[in-house]
Amino acid sequence: MKRLYQVVYNISMDMQEELLEVVNEHGDTIKTLPRSVIHGDPSLMHRVVHVLVFNGNGDLLLQKRSMNKDVAPGKWDTSVGGHVNAGETINEALSREMEEELGITVCVPEFLYTYIHSNPYETELVYTHSCVHPGEIKFNKDEIDEVRFWCIDEIIKNIAMGIFSDNFEHEIKTYFQTLGKRL
Repeated sequence: MKRLYQVVYNISMDMQEELLEVVNEHGDTIKTLPRSVIHGDPSLMHRVVHVLVFNGNGDLLLQKRSMNKDVAPGKWDTSVGGHVNAGETINEALSREMEEELGITVCVPEFLYTYIHSNPYETELVYTHSCVHPGEIKFNKDEIDEVRFWCIDEIIKNIAMGIFSDNFEHEIKTYFQTLGKRL
């Protein structure tokens, strides 16, 4: 198994492809595979991190995904979202993704909850955190077309209107459930 992992790792590194861990519902690693193998096969659950970034008024920052993305292109999505790479901790992935996507390095995210999101394309074990960030946002223009803060009422009015990713709609519903509120 170690030899197979090394071959997969070498091939993936040559192609500059992410290696992700296939996990069970508890987050225990089953095996490591390239992203291209995992995406498109919803039976291969992998870990991702999300951060809900709020401003001081309680508005939620959303990102409009680049049209070049293979998942939910052009859709509004969670403030920060990304894969947990093979061998990476949740906290390492949080820090990396917050800096890569939004240029945030000073916000310490607080853990909120974990849930499983599945669609015909993929299955993710999502670790959601939140933080309040009143500072500047310098978003990655290769991955994100636009960012802006949305008031919660505006988000609620736009649920099921086709402008949000299916993952974000699952995320915001889960967030409200943890607060004991219904949409």
